[in-house]
Amino acid sequence: MSKVLILGGTSEASALANACARQQIPAVFSYAGRVTTPKAQPLPTRVGGFGGIEGLSAYLSEHAFTHLVDATHPFAVQMSRHAVQAAADTGVEHIALTRAGWQPEAGDCWQSVASIETAVDTLSGPAERVLLAIGRMHLAAFAAQPQHHYLLRLVDTPQTPPPLPHHTVTVDRGPFSVEGDLALLREHRIQRLVCKNAGGVGASSKLIAARQLGLPVLMIERPEPPPRREVHGVDAVMAWLAHGTDLGV
Repeated sequence: MSKVLILGGTSEASALANACARQQIPAVFSYAGRVTTPKAQPLPTRVGGFGGIEGLSAYLSEHAFTHLVDATHPFAVQMSRHAVQAAADTGVEHIALTRAGWQPEAGDCWQSVASIETAVDTLSGPAERVLLAIGRMHLAAFAAQPQHHYLLRLVDTPQTPPPLPHHTVTVDRGPFSVEGDLALLREHRIQRLVCKNAGGVGASSKLIAARQLGLPVLMIERPEPPPRREVHGVDAVMAWLAHGTDLGV
């Protein structure tokens, strides 16, 4: 019988957890531990890192997993590399559940950059009110542009103040609505958005709101993932689990 380890944190990972639970497929859901109160899952859940490739390989072997599904955030590229290598080292079947990145549409004013560092450099210039929608991990990098007032939308209240001299924190968890994001941008008089190209629908409302308000968006594009088998829907993962490597996905 299959036993599945889901590397989660995305809405797609949660949808996969629900599908496994409904079909009574033995599975464990793993969070990286970057959120204080992660979303509850209908599966046994672990929180925290594995200790690199060797730690993940040991966990897969010790708990007799047969399948590994990488449904992590598109920017968690180190975890994805570890998943590919650990699966190869242990002989566990591996697949990535991904989502397409966002693409600019008519009326958008996007500037795409390849990294956090380039985004910081791009913000040199006169002071603006900026929605910095990148999570909490890379906030310190933007202290290099202290002239801006940053609106930070975070899942958890920061334990220590962000290292930005001018900022406002709003604590909220998606999915968000266009109406809510329009109100947020207007209330805080936002002049520019900075975000990662996470894709999906749960956080796309800020881009629609920016389009409607004519605001520029500084879009940080995804890092290149490792070579791997990818699918883009829960149904495809479930079919893979049912049919194994013979499935042409």
